[in-house]
Amino acid sequence: MNEVQTVVVGAGVIGIAIARKLARQGHDVLILEAEERIAQHTSSRNSQVIHAGIYYEPGSWRAKLCIAGKIMLYDYCKDRHVPFENTQKLIVAAEENHLTKIPVLMANAEANGVNDLIHINATEAVSLEPALACRGAILSPSTGIVDVPAFILSLLGEAKAEGAFVALGSPLERVVLQNKGFELYVGDSDCTRLNCKNLVNAAGLGAWNVARSIEGFPPMDIPEQHFAKGSWFSMTGSAPFERLIYPVPDDESLGVHYTRDMGGGFRFGPDLKYLNPPHVDYAMGVDESIAFENSVRRWWPDLPISMMQPDGCGIRPRVLRDPNKQSDFMFLSPPDHGIEGLVQMFGVESPGLTCALAIANLVTELLERPIN
Repeated sequence: MNEVQTVVVGAGVIGIAIARKLARQGHDVLILEAEERIAQHTSSRNSQVIHAGIYYEPGSWRAKLCIAGKIMLYDYCKDRHVPFENTQKLIVAAEENHLTKIPVLMANAEANGVNDLIHINATEAVSLEPALACRGAILSPSTGIVDVPAFILSLLGEAKAEGAFVALGSPLERVVLQNKGFELYVGDSDCTRLNCKNLVNAAGLGAWNVARSIEGFPPMDIPEQHFAKGSWFSMTGSAPFERLIYPVPDDESLGVHYTRDMGGGFRFGPDLKYLNPPHVDYAMGVDESIAFENSVRRWWPDLPISMMQPDGCGIRPRVLRDPNKQSDFMFLSPPDHGIEGLVQMFGVESPGLTCALAIANLVTELLERPIN
């Protein structure tokens, strides 16, 4: 039977970053990926934004890992020549009653360690972005964008250089606990079976299926499963803004916002619609464009009519669906469940891309924690 020291389930940006970190520390690493290509879901279906850490609940994993991950990601891109841009971002109050939320956002960001935000008035905001209409805004100097495919391929190249191997088309179907380690049953063409000492569940949307496949893992330790779908629309022509534009959030999403990419394209989104997991549906309709236009026109009144076209969608895994409370990342390590060598993570959504390198450091540390 095949044996490997560490198996990482999921070849998205998080799984690859973890495999790279472990391989650099001397682990013999195999990445199991159910799809025929890497990064087919959440990792390649997002806004490509390097987040500053403004919105997340102080003390949460999302807040702590975003602050650390942002610095690490900027440094990584500079060192490895991965294309990125420190675009900055404006969080705009489109209505008068939104102005009261600006101090709240700034206080939350400061509690997270984001100390570079600047509160500006409407005149100052329009001087930065002449096409903008607002009552006031927050300028975030440390927000940016990154070439996500280039970043993922760079991580994968470094992981492979350290000996990590990726098995595509290899869904994990069953895990049997051994005295020390795990026996894995893989649903590939060869019906592979293998043993490993360490198992990291970084399967994203599929993390719950992986957790349920582990015989003997307590079902009550598996969190709630929610899929939050978000769609984007794009336009042709010159980009209307240099900076990213986000409205002051007024629901459990950040609202339909404006982002651009390294190639000069720009788009608007995402919205928020919940699916019934484990159903994954990336279909979207042109009729959604009217709602998008109405949302964007609140802060870009000159938006041309009927110019938006569907530009894809993504699904965010969440462990909580509550408009009054943020869903956070969840990590379960040996002290939590009593199984040596097992780390599981759930609900790693935005800002997961920004957090990827910091999450890799955390998981490496969690694997080494002793069972109490």
